[in-house]
Amino acid sequence: MSKVESHPLPPFFPQGAQVLMLGSFPPPEVRWKMNFFYPNLQNDMWRIFGLIFFNNKNYFLTKDLKSFNEPLLRSFLNKKGIALWDTAMKIIREQDNASDKFLKVLCPIEINKVLSELPDCRAIAVTGQKALEILQPLLVFDFPQIGNYSEVLYDNRTLRIYRMPSSSRAYPLKLESKAEVYKKMFMNLHYPYN
Repeated sequence: MSKVESHPLPPFFPQGAQVLMLGSFPPPEVRWKMNFFYPNLQNDMWRIFGLIFFNNKNYFLTKDLKSFNEPLLRSFLNKKGIALWDTAMKIIREQDNASDKFLKVLCPIEINKVLSELPDCRAIAVTGQKALEILQPLLVFDFPQIGNYSEVLYDNRTLRIYRMPSSSRAYPLKLESKAEVYKKMFMNLHYPYN
C-alpha cells in the first residue's frame, strides 16, 4: 500500500503579500536542494524568477550552481510580497516520483483559511494543471487559458486566478518562453521590477 504524505513545509506568507503562488505538492525529499518551495534543481521556477527580475537565470542559484540560495530567495519574496503554498495538503504518490500525473490528493488546501491570512492578496498564480484542477472547485472559476486569468469575487474582493505554465522541465516550453508568460502576469499586476 502506498504511503500517505502530509505537506512537509509551512506556508510562506510575507506581510502584505498581494500574489499567492500555488503549486501542487513538493517532490520527494530526496530531490530537494533546500527546505523551501520548488526545491528540485531540475525545476525551473527560480530560474524563471531570475530571468524576470534580474535578467539572469542563475541569480537564485548558489555560486557552484548545485543548489538554490534559500536566504536570497526568502528575502526577495518578502520584499516583493509574493506568498507561496500548495493546493494539496495530503497525498499518495501512485508512483515514486514528482509527477503531478500520479498524485492522488486526499486533502486539498483550505483556501478560505489561507485567504483570511492574506488579506491583501489580489491574485493567485496557479503553477500547473494539477494545481488548477484542485483549486477550481474550491473557488469556482472558469478555466483560463495558459498565461491568462479568470476573476472571482471572494469575500468582497476580486481575485484574479492566473493559469501559469508549469515550471517543471517535463512541461514542453522553453525556459525563456515560460519566463515571458510569468513576466506578463507581473507586469499586468503592475509589480515593481526594482
